[in-house]
Amino acid sequence: MGAKASIAKTLAANPGFSGKRREAPRARPADLLAVDLLAWYDRHRRNLPWRAPRGERADPYRVWLSEIMLQQTTVATVGPYFKRFLARYPNLRSLAEAPLDDVLAAWAGLGYYSRARNLHACARAVVERHGGNFPRSEAELASLPGIGPYTAAAIACIAFNEKTVPVDGNVERVLARLHRVAHELPRAKPELRELARELAEDVGIASRFGDFAQALMDLGATICRPRQPRCMICPWQAACLAKAQGDQESFPKKSAKREGNLRRGAAFVVSRRDGAVLVRKRQEKGLLGGMVEVPGSEWSADFNEAAALAFAPRVRGESGLAWRRLQGEVGHVFTHFPLELIVFVASIGLGARAPRGCRFLAPAEIARAAVPTLMIKVLAHAGVLPRRAL
Repeated sequence: MGAKASIAKTLAANPGFSGKRREAPRARPADLLAVDLLAWYDRHRRNLPWRAPRGERADPYRVWLSEIMLQQTTVATVGPYFKRFLARYPNLRSLAEAPLDDVLAAWAGLGYYSRARNLHACARAVVERHGGNFPRSEAELASLPGIGPYTAAAIACIAFNEKTVPVDGNVERVLARLHRVAHELPRAKPELRELARELAEDVGIASRFGDFAQALMDLGATICRPRQPRCMICPWQAACLAKAQGDQESFPKKSAKREGNLRRGAAFVVSRRDGAVLVRKRQEKGLLGGMVEVPGSEWSADFNEAAALAFAPRVRGESGLAWRRLQGEVGHVFTHFPLELIVFVASIGLGARAPRGCRFLAPAEIARAAVPTLMIKVLAHAGVLPRRAL
C-alpha cells in the first residue's frame, strides 16, 4: 500500500484528525501531514551545531561532516567532536590538504575509523573532481568515497533542497509506526524508502524539502522514540496506525540480532624510563585501519593465553624483557564482536631501540596521535594514562 492510500485509510479510521488549523481542507492527506510536521518543526526544531539558523542555507561541508560523524554515533557524542574537528578543519580544502594521520588523530575516540579515511578521501575527491564544491545531485554525491545512498540524499536535500528524503533509523521508526509496516527490518527498508519518497512529493512548499527531512529526523529523535514515545504531543498522533492500535513500541519490527563470538588477545605495553611507550601503526585497511596501537597478538575466539608471550615485541638493545601480566582484562565491543585483551607490561632503559615497524610515543603526544579508544583503555589499564582519560 502506497503512502497516500495508507494515510487515506488512516484518516478514514481516525475522524478526529480533522485538520482544524489547515487553510486548504481539500488538500491531499499527505499534504496535511507535511503541513502539520513543518508547523511543529518551526516551533520545536533542535539547535544543533551543524544545522543552519532558521532562514539560512545549510553549508554542504557541515552537513556532510555531521552526517559522516553521526553514522553509528549519537548526537550527544558527536556534538563536541564536531566543534573541535571544525575548528581544526574549517572548510573542505583544509581537510583535503591535511595528512591522513592528522585527520585520524582528530577523529580518535569517535570509532569506526574507516569513516575518517573515507572522509579524507572524499574531501580530496571533491577538490580534484569538482573544484572544491560538492555536487548537487544524489547520483554524483553517491559516487564519492564514503557517501552511500542515505548520506547522498541527506546532503542533496538539506544542503541543496532537492526533493528527496534521507531515511535514517529515526525516519524508519516514524514511518513504520505511522503505517504500521508489517515487514521486519531490513526487509522493510525499500517499502519505507518508498513511503518517504511519496511524502516528499507532497511537501507543498518547494523551498522546504530540507526542513521537511530534518523535521522527520527530529520527530523520531525527540517524540517518536524507541521506548516510551511521546505520542500525546506528536503532530501526527491522530494519523498514526500504530498509536491507534496501542502497539507503537512493536514497530519497526526487527529480525533477531546476531551477536558475534567473543574474541580474545594480548596487548604489550613497553614503557621507557622517560615515559615513552612503544607503539606501531595498524595496516591501512581493515578494523582500526591506520590507527596507532601497542604491539599485540591477533584477536581470535580460540586465543591461547599460555602462548601469549610468543607475540611479545623484541626490543633492540635489551637482552630480555621482564613481562608482568596485569590482573583483569580490557573489554571493548565492536560492531560485530566483543573483545577482551589481557595486558602485559615491561620497563626498559633509555638506550633501547624500537623494533622495525614500531616507535616510541611520549605520553604528551598520545592525545594528538591517532590512538583509538581501545588502546586508550589498554594504556589506562597499564597505568600509562590516568583512568579519567577514558
